[in-house]
Amino acid sequence: MTRLSVFNSPLLLGFDHMERVLDRVAKSATDGYPPYNIEQTGPHSLRITLAVAGFAREDLSVTVEENQLIVRGRQAAEDAKKTYIHRGIAARQFQKAFVLAEGIEIVRAGLDNGLLHVDLRRPVPASVVRTIPIDGSVDGSDERQILETDGGESSNGA
Repeated sequence: MTRLSVFNSPLLLGFDHMERVLDRVAKSATDGYPPYNIEQTGPHSLRITLAVAGFAREDLSVTVEENQLIVRGRQAAEDAKKTYIHRGIAARQFQKAFVLAEGIEIVRAGLDNGLLHVDLRRPVPASVVRTIPIDGSVDGSDERQILETDGGESSNGA
């Protein structure tokens, strides 16, 4: 069965990476451990808070890989001498990934009372207006001129 996509429209050029990002988000959204909050802390800032009770600072890592914020937790080996009557506190390793928009910066990460806080900032982009000159050629005869202007070479070897 083929999957229909809203990004197949000929009017949405260059959005194929967006479809891959949405697929990645859909796959990672099914894992609920550890629980987390995302809050807006200012007009251009966010905070992700993960509940990581039982994890020490050395057990956690926060990295950015290919526009993904990845938080990993791995506790040291348990003491084999402990015998649990009931074990309700999860001590399993985890990996939580958050897809970041272009330009999002990680400001800091901190551990406080079993909560890992990761602060993010979205820089305000400068408004840029660019005028594109319109030439008189429609049939591609000015290809050589465009290539020379851009510093490229003509495909016909001339």
